[in-house]
Amino acid sequence: MKLMQGLASGLSLLAVLWAPSAGAHHSFAAEFVPGSNGEVEGVVTRVWFTNPHVRYRLEVTSDDGATEEWELQLTSVTNLRNSEWYADTVREGDRIAAAGEVARDGSNKLYARRLSIEGGRQLGGGGGGGRGRGPAPGAASSLTYEDYGYGQLNPEHPFDISGPWNNGFRFRVTADDLEPKPYPFTDEARAIFEATVHYDDYSLRCMAPGLPRIIGAPYLMEIVDAGTHYLVVHEEHNMPRRIYMDGREPPGNLQPSSLGFSRGRWESDNVLVIETTHLLPGWLDGSGLPMSGDGTRIVERWEFAGDRLTMDRIATFYDPYYTEPLVRRRGSQRGPEYVLEMASCDPQSYYRDLHEAGLIEDYLNR
Repeated sequence: MKLMQGLASGLSLLAVLWAPSAGAHHSFAAEFVPGSNGEVEGVVTRVWFTNPHVRYRLEVTSDDGATEEWELQLTSVTNLRNSEWYADTVREGDRIAAAGEVARDGSNKLYARRLSIEGGRQLGGGGGGGRGRGPAPGAASSLTYEDYGYGQLNPEHPFDISGPWNNGFRFRVTADDLEPKPYPFTDEARAIFEATVHYDDYSLRCMAPGLPRIIGAPYLMEIVDAGTHYLVVHEEHNMPRRIYMDGREPPGNLQPSSLGFSRGRWESDNVLVIETTHLLPGWLDGSGLPMSGDGTRIVERWEFAGDRLTMDRIATFYDPYYTEPLVRRRGSQRGPEYVLEMASCDPQSYYRDLHEAGLIEDYLNR
């Protein structure tokens, strides 16, 4: 079965405008070829509407009548629900067509960027939390930051930053997004990176990505002013992060964690500086750039616009694996009205992939 040169006529093309949850979510670039173009159509034989990625199994019939199975990977349940795409949107027996990026290893997999459902059902776009976005940047609006906040408890804070924020603002895929390039590896880090494979990504096993990967994720976050600290609840994996604002030091026996220990200070009326230490080893991005954890220090600058409805987030990573700091840039925008709990994650697809690739024994024995 070769990939289709064009989508079959009679199918109404749906452009689902998500970024790969590599995005945040997994090592997309390690499994698929970014920018490649493949198309396939067939009948749905199985639906897995679960995190970390929704998947559809297709039975595809070639021109000579032979059939083969294909698997479509999509973004997360959260992103699809934000796009009004639900578990029953595509059912077993439906005929669909898809276009997207092909698998690096030549297997029958496609990361679906666009989907068509026979009959032409029209659905909204998605990606990074499209629910109830705030005012468009630069657009005239009567809303102010006071319309979004929950109330300021600490009078030393220059203004109320509480409420929901949309991190899909100025989003880019969290893979190969750090500067400078080429990456300033130490010899040790280069060896680790070159030995890394797609299945090493802990996010595929439904472990929370933690810092610093959530800094690049497009999901929503909710900030609560708790007086002594800001409580930041990230929609992705429902992760609660505390940014202490009272100058406290980390406890002497504090163990490393996926979110580490964060302290903040207002550098000016519009700039909040956050420093994080006590992190577990992990990845800096979805391509597998290694992070030492023990020696990692992250400094974030949240630079708020004059109207305080948007902010730029600049994160600098200091890590002994690299000979100079690495930088990630993102944005956030006020809104929407609420943040929902993220659907739970099921690692079944990870172990099924290992089994189908003949790697399950290697994984269990390492």
